[in-house]
Amino acid sequence: MEYDRELTFYLNILKKLNVKYHILSDLSSHDESLDLGIRHFLNRHDEYLYAFKELPMKSQPNTIYKLTDQYLCNYIYFLLPDQASTFVFIGPYLKTQITHNHLLQELERLRIPPHLYSQMEDYYGMIPVFQDDRVFMFSLNAIAEILWPGSDSFTLKVLQDDTVFTNPADVEENSPTVQDTLISMEYLEQRYQVENQLLRAVSLGQTHKALQMLTSFSELALKKRVSDPLRNAKNYCIIINTLLRKAAENGAVHPLYLDKVSSDFAKKIELLTDISSVIPLMTDFITAYCRLVKKHSYDKYSRTVQKILVSVDADLTGDLSLHSLAQLHAMSPGYLSTLFKKEIGKTLTDYVNERRMKHGAQLLTTTNLQVQTIAQYCGMSDVNYFSKTFKRYYEHTPSEYRKLNHVSAIK
Repeated sequence: MEYDRELTFYLNILKKLNVKYHILSDLSSHDESLDLGIRHFLNRHDEYLYAFKELPMKSQPNTIYKLTDQYLCNYIYFLLPDQASTFVFIGPYLKTQITHNHLLQELERLRIPPHLYSQMEDYYGMIPVFQDDRVFMFSLNAIAEILWPGSDSFTLKVLQDDTVFTNPADVEENSPTVQDTLISMEYLEQRYQVENQLLRAVSLGQTHKALQMLTSFSELALKKRVSDPLRNAKNYCIIINTLLRKAAENGAVHPLYLDKVSSDFAKKIELLTDISSVIPLMTDFITAYCRLVKKHSYDKYSRTVQKILVSVDADLTGDLSLHSLAQLHAMSPGYLSTLFKKEIGKTLTDYVNERRMKHGAQLLTTTNLQVQTIAQYCGMSDVNYFSKTFKRYYEHTPSEYRKLNHVSAIK
């Protein structure tokens, strides 16, 4: 097919977004898995036949169908060009975060008994969420223009399936079965897969990729372990904070940097007062740990240079001369000087001064400390030498720099 490469590329995008897809050459014989098995679990086979066989069989060429079913799940399907019976099915995905209270209301509307709450929670917990699916639809439009050249050569039809073919007696009699176990297993596999991909992205400092994965995160993925929803959310945040810290450590970030960030987040977790704050806090987790990897990953340096870099950042007020650091790490000053210049691209003295001046600039714009005090925090007891060195790096004296950046200073 002429569009094979483009279609494969598009399907890979869906895979990165953790959106399921199927290519079916025989719609009449496929098994009941397009909805992740939920209708089979609920004994609602007629619903499945209608939504995933009868409706698609009426599909017209050059037409994309977007179906929202009674479970609030969205699906996209269409016939491939020049292949009269081959369908592409995409989904399910949600456009609404399903909270615990929301789920209770939905189960009542759908006439699903309370004893199936846990299984339905697992089901919704493994479905990606795109509260704004415009980018998702833009990418679909782009592939459609390749499948059917030209923006006017295809149409998009939006379908709403509110039909519920349910026999209340069948649902009430339903009890945990093998299908129950299968749903739970698939949920766990999906959650662990997403978590592993997230940790991999963080270990590489790939902020955009990691945040993209979090975008589709469902609140119901916060698996209930205690009765208090807020305590449950806090426990999950503690777990994620620990996993992301280990991921950043795998990205060659020294514990010196990790410990402070991890401890700060531990405090913020305990200060959570609303479950709706969980996702924003996890966004901060990802951004902070990815920033550490990009800024402090030392995997490209030798173990010796790694130790020196950490020693410098550990205490800028200390004696960071070449001879002192060489003595601290039991090596000759000449060897350290040569190795450091080779791997870092600048002398150790230049690197230390650069770090100290950067710290000084941060203190000048975020505190009202006297310049003399800031010089001491930067490891320079002579304020004149500090000012002279600072001007060499920033082209302004400390006082001038503070005035130019007064917007961010504390009044």
